[in-house]
Amino acid sequence: MNSETIQGLISALSTQGFEHLGREGGRWIKFSGALKTGGGEFGCELRVDKETKELPLVRLTPVPDSLKPIAPHIDGEGGLCYAASGAVVFDIFNPIGQILLCLARAEFVLDKVLRGEMVEDLEEEFYAYWGTMACYEDVSSKVYGTLKVLSPESGKWCVISDDVERTKKKLSVMGLTGVEQDILVIRIGTTKKPKPSQKTWPPTTVGEVLSWQSLLDRTCRKKIERAVEKGYRSKSTHVFIVIDSPLISYGFLAAFDRTLSLPKRKKRVTDKQHIYAQKIIPVHIVKMGDRYVVERNIPGQKTLAGYRIGLIGCGTIGGYLAEMLVKAGAGADGGEVILVDDDVLGPQNLGRHRLGFAHLFGNKAVRMVEELERVSPGAQVKALPVDAREAFLDDLDLLIDATGEESFGDWLAAAYHAKIPILSVWIEGAGIAVRTLLSQGVGSACYRCLNEHTRDNTYESTIEKIEPIFAGQGCEGLYVPFPASVSVQAASLASDAALDWAAGEATPRLRTRLLKQDVTLATPDCNPEPFPECPACN
Repeated sequence: MNSETIQGLISALSTQGFEHLGREGGRWIKFSGALKTGGGEFGCELRVDKETKELPLVRLTPVPDSLKPIAPHIDGEGGLCYAASGAVVFDIFNPIGQILLCLARAEFVLDKVLRGEMVEDLEEEFYAYWGTMACYEDVSSKVYGTLKVLSPESGKWCVISDDVERTKKKLSVMGLTGVEQDILVIRIGTTKKPKPSQKTWPPTTVGEVLSWQSLLDRTCRKKIERAVEKGYRSKSTHVFIVIDSPLISYGFLAAFDRTLSLPKRKKRVTDKQHIYAQKIIPVHIVKMGDRYVVERNIPGQKTLAGYRIGLIGCGTIGGYLAEMLVKAGAGADGGEVILVDDDVLGPQNLGRHRLGFAHLFGNKAVRMVEELERVSPGAQVKALPVDAREAFLDDLDLLIDATGEESFGDWLAAAYHAKIPILSVWIEGAGIAVRTLLSQGVGSACYRCLNEHTRDNTYESTIEKIEPIFAGQGCEGLYVPFPASVSVQAASLASDAALDWAAGEATPRLRTRLLKQDVTLATPDCNPEPFPECPACN
């Protein structure tokens, strides 16, 4: 905002009863005033970003007693959250009007909070009230029970894990090292979303945690109590309780002080009373497990986790596709990805390959595994640097052919059509279109079937005839020119087809995506008929 606009803002806010207090940090303009609600007026501080990069900040001064110790949309410093980040687009051409609208929205939200109408929002804001200590969770198993904890000697962070070796691989890729600690970690599940208590918060002792959980989930409360008792009676110095809820995971660390003195009572003080009095530290759980990473972007959808998938060809399509498969869950939860390629990465490949200079002159499958171990160290990926015709691939759940070689695709159909679902992906011409075909045994067309049909001008990708285009000469040899973007789109189409296969939605088996505007689609996505005299599958 320029000086003229700022003066206009000061004037507009003064009519709303706000006083200009000057600048803060050179960027923020401060005002004091009151938010007007049905329950009265409440003092507040308003800070406006003169660069209009952020929404105005509103802080109650002070927080009304009726909203203590916590209230929805109000943080510990009195800050009022009246709009979610990214939910409001600030009109930079009408800053004064937008700021007045934000102020009105803040009054509207505060009025609802005062009337107790937004209590359920505390579930969504739970971590704003739970504490600041963070711990990373590398857990893939759905089985509840004891976990391990790793941390550096500095103790500035920790990771809880159900597979220490996998977690160490991830830390190594990040340039970190963690040592397994002698701390009992117990993971518990609950069907209830966490919501802070508006009476006493945050909890500071085991007893207060149990009292709070009694209001949420009495079954979970009993599990927590048994877990803490187990740690206390095992003579552990600490116990770390992790609670998985439908919304988030959260936890607390209890450090046992067995010399803790309690108020004198007529009866003997029991171990349980000692346990209830133990101090706790709320812990913010940050998920980094393979299951979470994969499922976060496709919630509710079937992933590729648990399947044994073979990918033949780690070239311009296969390199990108291998990474997409892993990020869709392939190689997780007992699954495995097997990359098959006997070719070497050369300088001529770099312009459109997933790998770069660091992998030059290495086998494509081997070097792709190395890259995937860096990108997704938790995935189980193996390289077979051999000709696929010499590999045993019968025990796979899905076989993907990303070679784009017609004669090899025919051979693959003859060798595996009756045994394994085969997903073929290729590029038409010089990047005119990308296609995939899924064949699943008897009743479905194989790759050779499609080739036979297209010789009769059936199931072609474009109405226009695609003329072959080649580049290169001499020692470089001939090749079909197209940019890396075409390879990525082919890999994306194949990745989507693989996810549909995993979800039991294999149709349409033949899929085509045109990449040029000057051609016309000839065959909509469909299920091709098997070719009656196919030499590969019939």
